Amino acid sequence: MKASRLAASGALAGATVLALSAPAFAHVTVQPEGTAAKGGYAVIDFKVPNERDDASTTRLEVTFPTDHPLASALPEPMAGWKIQVTKSKLAKPVEMHGEKINEAVSKITWTAEDKGVEPGYFQKFPVSVGALPEDTDELVFKALQTYSDNEVVRWIEVRQDGQEEPENPAPVLTLSAASGDGHGTATAEDASDRTTTTAADSTGDTGDGTDTTARVLGVVGIAVGALGVAYGVLAGRRRTDA
Repeated sequence: MKASRLAASGALAGATVLALSAPAFAHVTVQPEGTAAKGGYAVIDFKVPNERDDASTTRLEVTFPTDHPLASALPEPMAGWKIQVTKSKLAKPVEMHGEKINEAVSKITWTAEDKGVEPGYFQKFPVSVGALPEDTDELVFKALQTYSDNEVVRWIEVRQDGQEEPENPAPVLTLSAASGDGHGTATAEDASDRTTTTAADSTGDTGDGTDTTARVLGVVGIAVGALGVAYGVLAGRRRTDA
């Protein structure tokens, strides 16, 4: 009886770890390559996982913040994707490198020309942005993810202070403090000249600590569950032999 309870507990522990780790892969997120310092330039990646078993992600539409417009937003060319950049007039012009900018990118849309992001994979969509605002700690980008079966997932919910994360949270870019010279870690030229990367290998992302932790926890959970079941079977055989 004691061995059976131990085996059941081990299996339950493994299932619980897997259940807890699954949401870490679920959301569309945005992360800088390096840091995104206030007042500087950065390359940011919109990371899009495929959550469906029977459909591919064929379209991503990202809306840029209007409360803190970005004067420059240059998407990186990607094989197999058509990219459309939409610009809008600014209600209040912003100054950039001594020049007044009257319009900014309001939306970028990626449309798959091939298979898109297939089940079991994710894709990064890089954009060079700047100059980043100096009067906020974060930027919110609302995103629409469309699947090949025409399902649309709206990642547009903004988390409120003191509340739990919403079901479909919008991607949020956290800005770091400005460096001593008032610029970020990358200039506009550095950001736009980076090497094109289009691989969508679900095991190749080392820049997301949350995903790595989730994978480790998942493996540990499986191992714990398997050991518990094996111990229960072995204990049962010993009682039968006795």
